[in-house]
Amino acid sequence: MSSRTDASPVLVILGGAGDLALRMLLPSLLNLECDGLLPGGLRIIAVGRGEGDAGSYRAEVHAHLKDRDGFAEDDWDRLSARLDYCAADVTNAEGAQRLAAQVGEHGLLVIYFAVSPSIFAPACAALSAAGLTEERTRLVLEKPIGRDLASSQTINAELAKAVPEERLFRIDHYLGKETVQNLIALRFANTLFEPLWTNVSVDHVQITVAETQGVGERWPYYDEYGALRDMLQNHMLQLLCLVAMEPPSDLAPDAVRNEKVKVLRSLRPIGRADVTQNTVRGQYGAGSVDGRPAAAYAAEVGRTSGTETFVAVTAHIDNWRWAGTPFFLRTGKRMPERRTEIVIQFKPVPHSIFGGAAEQDMVANRLVIELQPDEDISLTLMNKRPGLTQDSMRLQPLPLSLSLARALGEEGGRRRIAYERLLLDVFRGDSTLFVRRDEVEEAWRWVDGVEAAWAEAGMAPKPYPAGSWGPAGAFALIERTGREWNG
Repeated sequence: MSSRTDASPVLVILGGAGDLALRMLLPSLLNLECDGLLPGGLRIIAVGRGEGDAGSYRAEVHAHLKDRDGFAEDDWDRLSARLDYCAADVTNAEGAQRLAAQVGEHGLLVIYFAVSPSIFAPACAALSAAGLTEERTRLVLEKPIGRDLASSQTINAELAKAVPEERLFRIDHYLGKETVQNLIALRFANTLFEPLWTNVSVDHVQITVAETQGVGERWPYYDEYGALRDMLQNHMLQLLCLVAMEPPSDLAPDAVRNEKVKVLRSLRPIGRADVTQNTVRGQYGAGSVDGRPAAAYAAEVGRTSGTETFVAVTAHIDNWRWAGTPFFLRTGKRMPERRTEIVIQFKPVPHSIFGGAAEQDMVANRLVIELQPDEDISLTLMNKRPGLTQDSMRLQPLPLSLSLARALGEEGGRRRIAYERLLLDVFRGDSTLFVRRDEVEEAWRWVDGVEAAWAEAGMAPKPYPAGSWGPAGAFALIERTGREWNG
């Protein structure tokens, strides 16, 4: 095998026949193919342990893609011509050599680890021995990177032996979402918000990631990780960082990621003394979601489990910008609705000049950034209520929507898969939207503290019915501060 700068680029997908590849990566690649954004001459090699060949793999991918909205056979034909398959176990020398022979001469080589993190270290060692991690190789890694700080450091140390940090791309797909990137534009491309984006004007921040689904067939993985490690450690802390970080000097990858690390290092540790006041653990029991019966988590797992499927946390960022402004985070499975949102709740006006009934109409401004199921940004403003009344004036809150879909109609374009942007950035070598090693480890350090405090306090998950918003303690968590969850 050799590498030339003028040779064709190659994308290798480890776990190429798995759920992530078929549900997210291949549809994203098809969309990029449709838009003409894939690198010229790109070859795609899917790697799996199952027997098969390129023909059977293409048929399987076609079956998964053909019913998607906007599917066109001519786009598929172009993508299909790029696809190949390699049956190999790349955690051993023989499998890695087989893959190397199939990769052959190449230019840029991107190896995407769409596999369990337990495979990262042995696969990296075997791929390095086979000559597949030379200077034109970039490694893309799916979360989670470890299960705690110690295991994360072990994996990262093994990865560092294979390639330097600048050629490691740790994916958190939330960072590829259009609305998350719009948050950066909203904050740093407008003079309107930045002066208000402090503890002086912001009362509190809420981040909610709610899912209606249970664990299903993922229970072996989920039962080991739980909601704290699976969702809060990566997705939610990344969203918190983007909300709370200081303005970077520019959008260079390290400029942005340096500011995110500062936020993580400013998170106040949660210890034994305050864990019962600042956190809630829950596990769903039997109930009803969307009008259909839903089994309890223990029934899905097949045994009693101490794993949480819901977690709520009050986080404090001890720096000049955010001191005294709480961040309320909650995530759970078997919630009443699927919703991911960030709420910036501003403080009320310091003094109301409106008397009478208008006094009761007043509500504080609120910025809501919705990530799913719809992507939208809306700002609630107070406005005079139209019409004549006996009172001098009545007020009402009205939302100002920044939805591209509504503003631009068809010009707003189809809704993209977050992986499209991230794959494109990997090909371009832009790591701005990817997570650096110290980010991962600082997040684990804080989360490990919460986990240790739970253990010291003997905090077992509280039951909540499927189809509810979690244990009663989740409401007490925020209500004891005089606030309430959005919606």
